[in-house]
Amino acid sequence: MLDLPLDILPVILSHIEHPRHLFHTCLVNRSFYQIAAPQLYRRIAIYSWHKQGKTKAIQLFKTLSEHPNLSQYVNQLEIRDFPKGLSSDTDDISNSVIKALGNCINLTACSWTRDGSLNSEILQVLHRLPYLEKLEINGHDQGNYNPRHLSSFTHLKTISIIMPSASVIATFPTWFAVTGHSLTSLTLICKSSTLITEEILAGISKYLCNLDYFYITGCPKITHSGIWSVLSHNETGIRGLGLEGLSSRFDMNALAQLCSKSPVLHTLRSVTLTVHHHLPLKDWTESVLSLLASSPLEVFQIYSTGAVFESPPTAQFWRNIVSSHGSRLTRFSVHRMLIGLDSIEDICRRCTRLEQLFIVVEHESLKDLCGILSLAQSLKVLHINFPLEALTDLIPVLLPSEALEIVQHCSGTLTQLGCNTRVWQVERNVRTDEAGELHVERSIARYNSPDIPEQFLVVRT
Repeated sequence: MLDLPLDILPVILSHIEHPRHLFHTCLVNRSFYQIAAPQLYRRIAIYSWHKQGKTKAIQLFKTLSEHPNLSQYVNQLEIRDFPKGLSSDTDDISNSVIKALGNCINLTACSWTRDGSLNSEILQVLHRLPYLEKLEINGHDQGNYNPRHLSSFTHLKTISIIMPSASVIATFPTWFAVTGHSLTSLTLICKSSTLITEEILAGISKYLCNLDYFYITGCPKITHSGIWSVLSHNETGIRGLGLEGLSSRFDMNALAQLCSKSPVLHTLRSVTLTVHHHLPLKDWTESVLSLLASSPLEVFQIYSTGAVFESPPTAQFWRNIVSSHGSRLTRFSVHRMLIGLDSIEDICRRCTRLEQLFIVVEHESLKDLCGILSLAQSLKVLHINFPLEALTDLIPVLLPSEALEIVQHCSGTLTQLGCNTRVWQVERNVRTDEAGELHVERSIARYNSPDIPEQFLVVRT
C-alpha cells in the first residue's frame, strides 16, 4: 500500500459509496484522509428511516458548525428528518444549525422536507450562500417560516415544493418573476390538493419560459389547459415532463393536438404519466402515442392511479411505444399495470439500449420470465412487482434463491434487482479453479448504497 501511486488513489476511492466505509477510509493515513474526507462530506443525507435520524442530524450540524474546514466540502445537503419546532430551550441546536449552514459556502443543492422543521432563519442563511442552485422544501409554512423569504432566492435553477400551502402558492408570481430567468426545473408535489389551479399555472407560466423539466403531482384541479399554459410559453423545449394524479377531466388528446402545433416536445427525453382507471384505455393510449410522436424519448414511466390494469388491454400500447421509441429507450417503467410475457420479450428484444426495467407480473410467471430477461443485453437495474390485490391475504415474495436465479439469467451488466419493497445489489466474486483459471461468480447482497433505489421515487401519488 505504501508503494501505491497517489495519482490513482482518487480513482480507487471513488468506488466507495457508503458513508461508514468512507469514514473508516479517512482513518488509514493522511493521504487517504485528504482524498476521502471531501468525498465523505460532499453529499450528506438524513432520512426518516435512519435509526436515530434526528439525533444524527443534530450531531451533524454541531460538527459542521465547529469545523468549517469540513463544511466547505458539502455540495449537497438532504435533511428529510429533523426535530420539529425548535424552541428557546433548544437555542444551542438552532445556533449550531445556522452557523453550520453558513459554513457550507460551497453548497449547491439543499433539500429540507421534514414538515414543521424549516424556519425563517434557515431560509435566510440559505439564500446568502453564493452557489446554491437547487432548493427542495416542504411548503407547509404555517407557524414555521415566512413565505416572503422565498422570493429572496433569485438565481435558482431547480425548485421543488412539497405540499405547498395557500400562502406559499401566493408567493409564486413574485418569486418566479425574480428567479424565472435561471429556473430550468420545477416540481410541485401535492396530495390531492385543490390549492394549485389552472389560474395559478397561467399566472406564473410567463416566468417559466426556460424550463427543461416540469413535474406536477397530485393536483386534481389541473387539466390539459393548465399544462398547456406552461408548455406554450416554453422557449427552449421540455426535456422531462411528469403529469401525475391530475384532474379526471384531463384530456390527453386535446393536449396532444395542442403540442402537435409546437416544437415544445421535440426535445422530450423523459415522461412520467398516470392513467385514471375509469378512462377509456384505448383512446387514452392512442392520445399518448400522438403526444409523444415527435419526441426522442429515452425514459418512459407510467402507472395506474387505481386498481391494477390487466395485461391484454395494454399489449398493443407497449408494442407501439417500443416501435416508436425502442431504439432510444434506456428505461421502461410500469407500475400497477400487468405486462404480459410477450410484451416483456418485445421490450427486451427491441429496446437495445435498455438499462432499467420495472415491470408488474404474476409470481407464477417467474420461470418463463428468466429466459426472456436474457435478451436485454445492457440491463443494469431490474425491479419486479407482484400485483397486490386488496382481498389477498397472502402477499407473494421473491425468495433469495429465486432472485439469484433471475440474476444468473440476466446480462452480466446487472447491478441491482428488486421485488416489491425489497432490493438487492448484485456482487461479483472472482475465484480460481484447480487449473488456475479465473471465474467470476455473481451473488446477491443487501442493498448498501446511500441512494434511494429509483423504483421508490417513481410512484408519488
